[in-house]
Amino acid sequence: MTTENTGNAAARHSHSAASEQRGSAHANEPAPTRPVPFSIKIGFFAGLIWGLARWLAAGLHLTNVSQAFLLDPFVPRKLLGGLYWQAAGLVAFIVMSMLAALIYLGILRRLRGPWPGLWFGAGWWGLLYAWAGPYIGALPPLKRIGGNSMATDLCLFLMWGLFIGYSIAFELHDEANREPTKPSGTGSPQPAV
Repeated sequence: MTTENTGNAAARHSHSAASEQRGSAHANEPAPTRPVPFSIKIGFFAGLIWGLARWLAAGLHLTNVSQAFLLDPFVPRKLLGGLYWQAAGLVAFIVMSMLAALIYLGILRRLRGPWPGLWFGAGWWGLLYAWAGPYIGALPPLKRIGGNSMATDLCLFLMWGLFIGYSIAFELHDEANREPTKPSGTGSPQPAV
């Protein structure tokens, strides 16, 4: 009976050690990405980074469209030049970016590479600058905005869309794990020719 108890205890210890090894192997693997919170985070940083870049472009007079252009339908235009309203415009751009990232996730998440993000940014620029912006009074018509402003804002929206699209595509398609791995210590360095 003592030998039997000893055998059962050894078997339980062996089983628990194997479970711990399996658990530690899974503990090293990264948790799968939750797409919605990840997209909201990407949208936040896209809005922050490219909103600040847009604020700088407006401050350097590269565009004559106010940083607070998203608030224009809700606030008298003469007030939008103040620092607080400019900061509120940045917050509005961040919120818009978070919503845009969720839209990208819902519609374009299966696409890979940088091109869908560039087209996404161009589409948002067209939506805001050519259609909805002038329609709701947030922006003047394109002919009154001017070529420099259109080019500056289009480039910023292209980079903004690229940031959102490529970040989401890269994370959800796990491109990094598809990179070929080279076993360490094999082969020898080749001389440069």
